[in-house]
Amino acid sequence: MTPATEHDRDMAARFVARMDGENWSEADEAELQLWLDGGAGREGLLLQVHAAWLATTPAAEEEIVEEAPAAPAFWRRRGFMGAMAASVAAAVGAQRWLDARSSFATRVGEIRRVPLADGSVMTINSGSELTVRMARGSREVEIAQGEAWFDVAKDAARPFTVAAGKVRARAVGTAFSVRRRETGVEVLVTEGVVESWSEEDESLRLRLAAGERALLSDTAVVHYESDRASAVDRSLAWRSGMIDLNGTSLSEAADEFNRYNQRQIIIADPAVADEQFDGLFRINDPQGFAEAVKASLNVGIDESDPRVIRLMKSQ
Repeated sequence: MTPATEHDRDMAARFVARMDGENWSEADEAELQLWLDGGAGREGLLLQVHAAWLATTPAAEEEIVEEAPAAPAFWRRRGFMGAMAASVAAAVGAQRWLDARSSFATRVGEIRRVPLADGSVMTINSGSELTVRMARGSREVEIAQGEAWFDVAKDAARPFTVAAGKVRARAVGTAFSVRRRETGVEVLVTEGVVESWSEEDESLRLRLAAGERALLSDTAVVHYESDRASAVDRSLAWRSGMIDLNGTSLSEAADEFNRYNQRQIIIADPAVADEQFDGLFRINDPQGFAEAVKASLNVGIDESDPRVIRLMKSQ
């Protein structure tokens, strides 16, 4: 079976979120059927995403619904009516829970894709903590730590705002990421336009278009880049489980790998910290990265401690 593409996973998540809403129509059903018929394995992918959606509902928060709403004809035609009735009821509870406030956290090395009740999809990076609140007039996410990428469903009546400390990023329908760093909050835009500002200083407002990125502190725009679509894509390679290095210093590369792995890379010799390196690696392969650096640069490896990989100037 052909592996599901990133686009297919996003589409499945959007359909699941829309099906659990109250406005599923014949037109929606026709659109779903057309998408299902367009690729092998999409029906199974839809079921997997639906199961993941239900898994986001804590047992303590589930609501008991006596009568499930009528299932779309999609499920009836395939004989899923009986099996899915309870799932639909649980999904209604899941949506009501998400419409209030929900919290998400990822472990080190975990990347999690979550469909939201409004049809948006968020992808949460390793070691992140955030909360989501969906209200009648607003959609709000607060990032306590880490990073997430948002593919925002268009809804002009409910702007989508992400808060990280005092920094804000707002969009109506677009795709962008927000990451909390030690030096500030980084916003990368992959589609549409995002407005960013600091509540500490309202004059610090930036409109970022696709391919642009900015690093904002509470009181200043620390860094800004435009026309860097390829750089933005490389920075977001983690969504596919990859780290894409392009002229990246070894110290920065080590920091990236350390976000995803218990086994840490340590730059034991400052003389090699600024050495630059290119390459595409899996996020869970610090060993492969170290071996590639050893082969390409004059760098030695010390693995005497199984918990760490030390990089140093070769003797």
